[in-house]
Amino acid sequence: MKTTLYYDCIESPLGPLVLATDGDALTGVWFEGQGHQPPIGPAWRRSRDVPVLRRAAVELGEYFSGERVCFDVALAPSGTPFQRAVWDAIATVPYGATIAYGELAARAGRPASVRAAGAATGRNPLAVIIPCHRIVGANGALTGYAGGLERKRSLLALERSGIAAASLRRAA
Repeated sequence: MKTTLYYDCIESPLGPLVLATDGDALTGVWFEGQGHQPPIGPAWRRSRDVPVLRRAAVELGEYFSGERVCFDVALAPSGTPFQRAVWDAIATVPYGATIAYGELAARAGRPASVRAAGAATGRNPLAVIIPCHRIVGANGALTGYAGGLERKRSLLALERSGIAAASLRRAA
């Protein structure tokens, strides 16, 4: 049985994003041409009228404009139990913070599986929303991002500037 996936493309400051849903929850957010993005095939239908896609587009717009630090849209990423554990652990990393892959593996319940946690991070189907850009190398270096290291750098800079702006507003 084939399931229809609905999708839309939106613009972001870092390039076009492809959003996908099963109709109930968001199943994918990829930068156009990103690694591990599934090809848009016959079971995919482009639509701007699916509420989940509209909600995701609004929330992503708010994120990129510095108005949102976490997402509320319903999510349904598809992956193995370990991948989902890694993605759940990634989702706990606060806005503007970073953790190393070793810490991520520990949070996912498999501290010895650092490389596997890295591979699962690379397969994250919900770029930005499950913030895999917040995962860095053991020495803090920016490593591996399916959307490209320049985008990772830009997302982290966006979050740092959002924290700085919030601090200034509180101080005023």
